[in-house]
Amino acid sequence: MIQLRIFFFLFISGMIPLWSFGQNFNLSGRVMDFDSREFIEGASVTLRNTAFGSISNGAGNFSIENILSEKYTLAITLPGYNTYEQVVNLKNDLNLGNIYLVKYGSEGTGAALQKTIRATNVSRLLVERPNFIANSIYGIPPEPKKLEGNFYLDNKWNVASILLYREQTVLEGFRVRYNINSNLFELMEPENNLVTTMPGLRIQNIVWMDSSYKVPRYFVNGMDFKEEGTPISGFFEVLVEGELPLMRRTLAIFKESNYNTALMVGNRNDQIIKRNVYYYLKGKDLIAVPKKRKELYLIFGDKAAEMQEFVEENEMDLKKNGSIFQLFTYYNSRFPGFVPIMDQLLDEGD
Repeated sequence: MIQLRIFFFLFISGMIPLWSFGQNFNLSGRVMDFDSREFIEGASVTLRNTAFGSISNGAGNFSIENILSEKYTLAITLPGYNTYEQVVNLKNDLNLGNIYLVKYGSEGTGAALQKTIRATNVSRLLVERPNFIANSIYGIPPEPKKLEGNFYLDNKWNVASILLYREQTVLEGFRVRYNINSNLFELMEPENNLVTTMPGLRIQNIVWMDSSYKVPRYFVNGMDFKEEGTPISGFFEVLVEGELPLMRRTLAIFKESNYNTALMVGNRNDQIIKRNVYYYLKGKDLIAVPKKRKELYLIFGDKAAEMQEFVEENEMDLKKNGSIFQLFTYYNSRFPGFVPIMDQLLDEGD
């Protein structure tokens, strides 16, 4: 049985209305290295031919505030990297998400490099010569490619209690977000809203109060377990505790645009797609939940027939993750001392 340290906390949150006058908006984003997917600090972010600009911080973030509503060319430069440019039509506050810079001479990224150079040249042409090529008919440049989605397990900030490996120190009162791709936690201090980052390898487990569902959620470090004999990087959510725990790992997969300009088919934007993989814990080994019914029933040992009967009586569809959650909850409830963590599965996903 997984030993979870459960934290209780109370918090009060409020909203302060912000008023602004005039058509001024904010532009933000995060600069990252295309190859390593690490944050880039010190990149120069400017809107060409204006006085607006910013520098990316240690977490790669930048923010440009109080910008007049207009169409601009965003340029990001850093020595050793190819210049990144993108046309932005600012009609409201805009977060561009993750923006990737490609190093000079980067190995294995020839296609990405050519795409970056091509996009830069085209974006400049569209701004400086708005009636270029196809736009001579309509006079309207096409929307630039965007990145849909993000690498956060939950994009919102959640109040959390954190248990560190070192001396079993407990941190409380922080608001956190978890970046799946980099295995980094972003911690916002409760008083001054300063944000720092902490590598996932320093954290043993974390309990956060889900900002949407208002219930606690429990996450444990994969380094304490093994998949096919190897420790795992990243965090797993504990869905069902007990004799045979049910765990979930969320993956963030980058899917590049497959848009065909000539045929005008496919996805125009790059996408980050979240997918959930479900595991059961046997000792210290994490094993993927079987897809086939017969194999699934077998993992319940001498209660396999009882579990099959439970599924058939309730006409459960085991292709749905909610049904898997109900099955594991029922199985573990057959043993003394069982206490459910949650009443229903949150964020089923794929």
